Amino acid sequence: MSSIDRRTFLRGAGVCLALPLLEAMRPVLALAGAGAAKPRRMVCIETNMGIMPQFFFPDKPGRDFALPPYLEKLAAHRNQYTVFSGVSHPGVTGGHAAERCFLTGTPHPERGGFRNWISLDQFAAEQVGNQSRYPSLVLAMSSEGSTLSYTRSGAPIPSERSPKKLFQKLFVQGRPDEVAANVETLRQGRSMLDFVGDQSKQLNRTLSKGDQQRMDQYFTSVRELERRLHSSEEWEHKPKPVVTAKPPDDIEDSREFVAKTRLMFDVMKLALETDSTRIISLFIDTTVIHNITHHGNRPEAVAELRAKEEAQFAALGDFLTALNNTKEEGETLLDRSMVLYGTCMGSANSHSNVNLPMLIAGGGFKHGQHLAFDTVNNYPVANLHLSMLHRLGIETNSFSTSKGTMRGLELA
Repeated sequence: MSSIDRRTFLRGAGVCLALPLLEAMRPVLALAGAGAAKPRRMVCIETNMGIMPQFFFPDKPGRDFALPPYLEKLAAHRNQYTVFSGVSHPGVTGGHAAERCFLTGTPHPERGGFRNWISLDQFAAEQVGNQSRYPSLVLAMSSEGSTLSYTRSGAPIPSERSPKKLFQKLFVQGRPDEVAANVETLRQGRSMLDFVGDQSKQLNRTLSKGDQQRMDQYFTSVRELERRLHSSEEWEHKPKPVVTAKPPDDIEDSREFVAKTRLMFDVMKLALETDSTRIISLFIDTTVIHNITHHGNRPEAVAELRAKEEAQFAALGDFLTALNNTKEEGETLLDRSMVLYGTCMGSANSHSNVNLPMLIAGGGFKHGQHLAFDTVNNYPVANLHLSMLHRLGIETNSFSTSKGTMRGLELA
């Protein structure tokens, strides 16, 4: 078998289709999973400058713990979330570089030539994204091109940073000519395999059985993409939901990141309530307070940072309340929506990437507990990710560096 350059393409009728990673190039991740029928939703939120652990972690494991200052802001939902300690991503190091791995768990993002894995939200969107108008929403409160979401090939997915534009995308119906243009664009993206079919068959005869299997998996994923494009075309012909809420006005001042986050939370709640999407990722960039995260235990810096972080938890608490106050078929929206909230650093002051402050709310799990794991030999966060995928109805045995599902996290 001859080796194949990674840049090899299949060409035909003006269409160029890149090949997957084969044995002659590098390994690929296999597709897995299946969709779920019952409405289940997933929201993943990362704040990127750490969370001061002394104000977040409970004093003891189990259910009978005193609420630390940050969790006091979530007191109304004490029995609707589980807080974790002693968890991290194995091998994910590099201080701030770890923010790219919050939903992927890919080791060593600080190294040259780093290539990310698929993110949790996109893995889920591949399986269940066709159940709603938008397979996923990739959002960020950032002035940079930050994102939590990565494709199966490790490419970053651009995020929407404007609550106002997100509202328009979700709820403002386009003119007939705009709808027609969108449909035509989707149609042009379909049936790519028809153009390159002959070349792909010729190439397959030169490959090993392993590479043939990978090519088959790859074309299966392309056909799945075409199916999703067809689904998107159908959605273009359907009216968008009508809501009574008014479009938000964007806040440009980066120092007002909490207020900006609240605006995004409001639109996210509407997106979930109208079932416009079931998968959301949100990156919250708090770089504006980077200097005080390196507080060196100076009392005045700690006090200032605590006030900022408490405000973030208050905003999260209001988001959970909004979901909890929204009913859907006899359940609350929070009952059906897992909300993962955490950070990439256990301590921004020391750039530590272990013992990550993290919690999950809602989703129909048995909550009201502190699951405490070894703070030295940490428990893998990817086990939590796998439990979340299962809760969505996705049948897969692994995700990222998981060693099984999250121990102690049970369904209600």
